[in-house]
Amino acid sequence: MAASSQRAEVFRIHPDRPSWPLIRRVARLIREGEVVAVPTDTVYGLAADPFRKGVAESIFEIKQRPESNPILLLIDSLEQLSDVARDLPPAFRRIAAAFWPGPLTIVAPASPRVPAAITAGTGTVAVRLPAAPLIRRLIRASGCPLTGTSANLSGSPAATSADQVKRGLSGRVYHIVDGGRSRLPQPSTILDLTSEPRIVRQGAVSWTELAKYLS
Repeated sequence: MAASSQRAEVFRIHPDRPSWPLIRRVARLIREGEVVAVPTDTVYGLAADPFRKGVAESIFEIKQRPESNPILLLIDSLEQLSDVARDLPPAFRRIAAAFWPGPLTIVAPASPRVPAAITAGTGTVAVRLPAAPLIRRLIRASGCPLTGTSANLSGSPAATSADQVKRGLSGRVYHIVDGGRSRLPQPSTILDLTSEPRIVRQGAVSWTELAKYLS
């Protein structure tokens, strides 16, 4: 059952000094299987527990997105990477040291633990270690990596504020974290490292910046 945008629960949380009580309240919703619109270090995203049954399908329904599109995941540490990815190439360490935490998403072979619905059956997973304190603390409080696909209808512009989320996903999300306007209005760059490195999506990090670490 959908909720109207007026009835959506909004949590106003400072992006740099997030309140732990509020973070824990939002994390509890995520652990219960809810999808929550949250600010990241780029645009607003849809945060949920990727290992919970039915979560991917809920996100596809919210976004009206084809199930053939994989869902990006967010982690809060390199240690957590092993929960979602495996067989990382040597270039990964150079790239991670230079650009993580930050607006760069890496595509790597998926851990067997990642549901096929998250990877869209590709066997690969897109992962990012964000820099923003709010989303990092929410990941930690939730106790698992979080989904991070953009909080907008598929094909629509990415949302850079909670108000844009409410307008764009009216009646589709129950919970929204308002952390102010995005400081980096571009989405993350997506770099595929599963074979020859290639940019899947150009975003906040350019190929010129990446190339020096890929030689």
